[in-house]
Amino acid sequence: MTSSQVKPKLAFWQLWNMSFGFFGIQFGWGLQMANTSAIFEHLGADAHQIPILWLAAPLTGLIVQPIIGNLSDNTWGVLGRRRPYFLIGAIFGSLALICMPNAGSLWMAVGLLWLLDTAANVSMEPFRAFVSDLLPPKQRTKGFAMQSLFIGLGSVLASALPWALSNIFGLVDETDVNGIPSVVKLSFYIGAGFFLGTVLWTVLTTEERPPRDMEAFREQQERRLGVGATVREIAVAFKQMPKTMRQLAWVQGFSWLGMYCVFLYFPTAIAHNLFGAVDESSALYSRGIEWAGLCIAAYNAVCFCVSFLLPRLAIATSRPTTHALCLTCGGLGLISLWFVPSPRWALLPMLGLGVAWSSILSLPYAMLAGALPARKGGIYMGIFNMFIVLPEIVISLGLGWFMAHVLGNNRLLAVVLGGFCFLIAVPFTLRVEEAVPQPTIQSAPETSLETEAIS
Repeated sequence: MTSSQVKPKLAFWQLWNMSFGFFGIQFGWGLQMANTSAIFEHLGADAHQIPILWLAAPLTGLIVQPIIGNLSDNTWGVLGRRRPYFLIGAIFGSLALICMPNAGSLWMAVGLLWLLDTAANVSMEPFRAFVSDLLPPKQRTKGFAMQSLFIGLGSVLASALPWALSNIFGLVDETDVNGIPSVVKLSFYIGAGFFLGTVLWTVLTTEERPPRDMEAFREQQERRLGVGATVREIAVAFKQMPKTMRQLAWVQGFSWLGMYCVFLYFPTAIAHNLFGAVDESSALYSRGIEWAGLCIAAYNAVCFCVSFLLPRLAIATSRPTTHALCLTCGGLGLISLWFVPSPRWALLPMLGLGVAWSSILSLPYAMLAGALPARKGGIYMGIFNMFIVLPEIVISLGLGWFMAHVLGNNRLLAVVLGGFCFLIAVPFTLRVEEAVPQPTIQSAPETSLETEAIS
């Protein structure tokens, strides 16, 4: 027997609590994005080596996200369905943040990047499914926008923290034997505290709804958990992928190609191309990296502000139209970096990038959520994120050669290339057909993989 039960609308502070952990996750990721390439260069990496050294990040996402998605779909315990994964990821991610700036060699730093990215994926992937679990369809854009808000806020503080510690709080910016500044180390320690603390807040303040029929749920666990069952679940999900998800795959692929170019080369492009630093151990290079962090904080501040406007703009037009406009702003912003006359002018293109970033972090997920089969949100969100990491793996494997033989190791040209990727994603966005959301029905689990996959 089944019964209909529409998910209740949540109040503002409930939305706040369920999304607050994203602040800490993104604080850690913001430190990683702003400082990892510079840490690699401090430890002896050349420009064309940076993409392959970052391979750990997308490869981890490719492997971890669908597996964690399936596991979290089929977990229930004292902490619920998704929250155990939030907490496990936060613990290991905090440890990686403490160790990262103390790496004694390049390959140790690469290994710690692998650990940090794995932990962040374990925490983050179930957060996306959390919105579909707890919110009715009409609130999902607000739910993802709230996540985007915390992502922007966490990234603003994380990216600007080394600059603020040095220029506002007056801490002496000493370097260790590997040339890594002390303010960078302290920033990573603070980030570890935020990562663990904010995730704990969400775990302790947000409740999840238990399965209506626990006995049937246990039988479902026996069918779905384990290596073989997980592979089968992923294969079935791929086969029965909704049309909207297939269309969004192209949007995600080109959008994240653009962002990955920013992650890889923006900080070092500011230091080398705009500040003119040659020696990675020089004070000029350190000032360039700090200024890049401030620019990253600027585009994330724009992301924070725009996240309040996206739901209204999406209602006034449509989600695909809004996302296409935002991607256009981001593409033009990145391309315009080639023409800035001085480092200070680099802040202006961050307006466009921040608009695009806010949309990338929310609207594709909002477009997707209404098209997903019931009780399969976790595994489909994991598969959806594969369309982010597969293009990134291609970049990691191929951009190094392209940098050395075509771009002449010009880091700024790699960032401009990311802007063109944004613009390529625009026509793919305009052809996305959103599914009409249906009222959420809570019922006992189905008795077979096939019937549940199409429910």
